Amino acid sequence: MLDIGPPVTKLLPVNGQSDYEMSATAIPVEAKEEALRDIARFNQEVLAGTECRYMPRFKGKYLYLDREDSGSVEPICRLEYKRRKRLWEIAIYKYSADRYDPEECFFPGSDLVDGTIEGAMKAGMEAYQ
Repeated sequence: MLDIGPPVTKLLPVNGQSDYEMSATAIPVEAKEEALRDIARFNQEVLAGTECRYMPRFKGKYLYLDREDSGSVEPICRLEYKRRKRLWEIAIYKYSADRYDPEECFFPGSDLVDGTIEGAMKAGMEAYQ
C-alpha cells in the first residue's frame, strides 16, 4: 500500500485553487493510466500504418486529445472525467471559434460518442478527416 503521509490539516491555495478543489476536480491516477493505455492501444490497432496518432495532455480535470497527422499537431477534443459515472464528456474543438465547445453535439462522428475515450477518438477521426 502506498504511504501518502499524514492527512492535510491546512489547505493552501495553489494557482488560485485549494488542495480540496484540486483533488475534487483532478482526474484520478487510475483513470489517467487507463486513458493512456486506451490511447496507446487505439494508436497501435486503429491508426497503425497511417501517419496519424493521438497525443494526450492532462490538465486539471481535463484530458486533451490532440492528433498528429503527417507531422502537424492539431487539437481535436477535450474530455472531462465524470468520476461518479466513470465516463468522459466530450467537448469538440471548433476551429471556427478557436475553442472547445461542450455544447456542440451535432458534428460528423457525434454518433460515435459513447462516454469512452475510444468513442471520442473515433468521433474525432470522423470530425476531422
